Amino acid sequence: MPISLHAAFVPSSLQILGAVAGLLDKAEAHCAETGCAPADLIGAKLAPDMADFAYQIKMCAAHSAGAVDGVLAGNFSPDMSPPPADFAGLKAAIAAATARLNAVSEAELEPLVGKPMAFTMGADFRLDFTAENFLLTFSQPNFYFHATTAYDLLRMKGLAIGKMDFLGAMRMGV
Repeated sequence: MPISLHAAFVPSSLQILGAVAGLLDKAEAHCAETGCAPADLIGAKLAPDMADFAYQIKMCAAHSAGAVDGVLAGNFSPDMSPPPADFAGLKAAIAAATARLNAVSEAELEPLVGKPMAFTMGADFRLDFTAENFLLTFSQPNFYFHATTAYDLLRMKGLAIGKMDFLGAMRMGV
């Protein structure tokens, strides 16, 4: 049985968005319990040339709900505005992405299979895709990269989190 584009993208994105929301809760609790300044976690980087924790969270929203909105519009262009600078703003971004994905139906997404769409950045950079190739070969890998990087930053900063915190609520059963 073939799998739908919706089934290949949306449920797994929701699973990891839920895990990211949990990581944000744990990060905020860690700050309250240890006296760590929230800015120390929100601005944390793995390397000087990498984006910080806040950006990783922003990109989780962008490469999940934002990606779906991009294929619906036929174009995805990254939002270059600064990410939220506090836990409330980061949580709101993840909550909005989750709500948006929960509202996307299979009937809305399936007619887009095979349709052209583009990733653009500025006036001079363009990558052409089909909707399914954009979601599955560009946004989905980016989504997992940013979620993993956010998790890794929190581990690096000493949070007591493990693999189950990254996996979130798995879909179980037969």
